[in-house]
Amino acid sequence: MSAPVIGFAGLTHLGLCSAVAAASKGFQVVGYDSDSARVKEIVEGRWPVLEPGLVELAGAHGARLAWRDDTGALGLCDVVYIASDVPTDDHGRSDLSQIVALIARVSAVLKQDAILVVLCQVPPGFTRGLAFPPARLYYQVETLVFGRAIERATSPERFIVGCADPTAELPEAFREFLDAYDCPILSMRYESAELAKISINCCLVASISVANTMAELCEKIGADWSEIVPALKLDKRIGQHAYLAPGLGLAGGNLERDLATVLCLAENTGSNAGVIESFVRSSRHCRDWVLRILHEHVLAGRPDAAIGILGLAYKENTRSTKNSPAMGLLAHLTPWRVQMYDPVVPAGVAGQPNAVSAKSALEAARGMDALVIMTPWPEFQKLNPTDLAKVLRGRVVLDPYRVLEGAAVVAAGLDYFALGAPPLRAESSGRSSDPVSV
Repeated sequence: MSAPVIGFAGLTHLGLCSAVAAASKGFQVVGYDSDSARVKEIVEGRWPVLEPGLVELAGAHGARLAWRDDTGALGLCDVVYIASDVPTDDHGRSDLSQIVALIARVSAVLKQDAILVVLCQVPPGFTRGLAFPPARLYYQVETLVFGRAIERATSPERFIVGCADPTAELPEAFREFLDAYDCPILSMRYESAELAKISINCCLVASISVANTMAELCEKIGADWSEIVPALKLDKRIGQHAYLAPGLGLAGGNLERDLATVLCLAENTGSNAGVIESFVRSSRHCRDWVLRILHEHVLAGRPDAAIGILGLAYKENTRSTKNSPAMGLLAHLTPWRVQMYDPVVPAGVAGQPNAVSAKSALEAARGMDALVIMTPWPEFQKLNPTDLAKVLRGRVVLDPYRVLEGAAVVAAGLDYFALGAPPLRAESSGRSSDPVSV
């Protein structure tokens, strides 16, 4: 028996990374998208998403990849994934209309024994509500992470599969495909799998919220969160892979979507979701960290102040600006002059009249009263603090993610602010201000 042919409908970030990963496991893959221009870009090697390793892996296995803009090509497939990214609004609510329409188009062309798998993130109850034979309908949890999607798509920790009957054997073609990844397969009812994805993200949010809360305390009392993290990661109840890096709130859309879903489910069922509400409040507080520092040390009483911003993407190694902390910051800086630079996101995306584009990170700092590193791009690690001190008009550097070495920044005569530690002042030779009494 020949290996099953695998199809992916929707060539956004999720579909592209998953399709290329499937080809790397030795399967013939058909990637479909109704956007002919997008398919043409992919065929010509102009990839519409940025993801480390994607282009190289696709090049190595290109003979097994076919990109199409007609649904008929999916009629050759044994297993077809619905793999389009699900858009969300500013409140984290999903718009599933495009997914429903895509499923209808794909279902119409599948052969009679083909398996349909919903891979994109949907709320509990969605899969069971589809008008498709339950014995051939599955939901699979995706756990890709922007910037690490290829790693996670090719080497998953496990597969979580939602089924109409979790006690039944998976269809042969579907099982053969999943077995190629050599990881545990957890079968469960549709609703459990759909809620498992949300549960995973809620646990991540809990870790992030704890890290942000304790990191802020560190700034106030003279502790350093980076010194505490190793102790937590050596605790088996927490572990070395825990999300313990503080950040500027939640961003990217996926985590916010799941919090919004839980709040909606709690309201509809009369459940208590107070802890989720606190996560949302914590995220909003953390997002304004940069703005609070800027108002206190740079902007107050300074209508002529100018701010340099490095990074517009919500995280490194992606073009996505969904819920980006940088975009949120820019919305509050409209009265002031701003220079900004991002390696891959064009400055025009910001849509701010007083914000201008710089050609490099150093040029974004030139003549500014403060420099803020909003995205921890590896490129920014190469900045020389001495060069920054020469071009900055002021002396404030805000580096939430500690891209630069704080001591080197202070040695260059600049004040350094980072999440999870007291500020380092140039005038005090790198020593932070005294911790407060508790």
